[in-house]
Amino acid sequence: MLFSEEDILRLVAALLVGGLIGAEREYRGKAAGFRTMIMICVGSALFTMVSVRIGGNSTDRIAANIVNGIGFLGAGIIFREENRVKGLTTAAVVWVVSALGMCLGSGQYDIALTGFGFVLGSLLLLSGLSRRISKWNQLREYKIVTPFRNKTLAQYEKFFEECGLSPTRSHQQRIGTEIIGHWRVSGSEKNHEKCIKRLLNDPEVKEFTF
Repeated sequence: MLFSEEDILRLVAALLVGGLIGAEREYRGKAAGFRTMIMICVGSALFTMVSVRIGGNSTDRIAANIVNGIGFLGAGIIFREENRVKGLTTAAVVWVVSALGMCLGSGQYDIALTGFGFVLGSLLLLSGLSRRISKWNQLREYKIVTPFRNKTLAQYEKFFEECGLSPTRSHQQRIGTEIIGHWRVSGSEKNHEKCIKRLLNDPEVKEFTF
């Protein structure tokens, strides 16, 4: 059985949709970029087209396996860097691009076009809003190394509060004449920067990370 014009149209549409979303990810330097998104979208379309041709119970089974397979692929993109989790947005994009590919492979162009508009619009237009929200409140993990003295850590908790931050002590340890404190601290980016400047100028602080 030869490919029909409709089949070719579906694959071309999947290539364009995956390519446009992938171009945005590639521009931002993300792990899954231009070619990856094309492969995901076209691959999902192909699996869906094959399942339709096979028919019967295979259609639902193949569709479910596409979702499971994309879940494993997305999980591989997520990683932890220092104190932050990276790749969540790209993993979600991989998942939704697969859904768009399935829509195109089954000929549901209206759903695919609407979904594509929402996805690309969110990636392009909401990144600025996301950065602003992040500036309003950020959660950071601080580690401070200082000479051991009584109430040393309590002093730094008060220090965070004076900078307009909300600290939660996670754990502490003493090594020789030094004490190490760890906090999860939330607050605005401006207040975090104020805190960092004060810590840099504190002669008692031997080392700190944030």
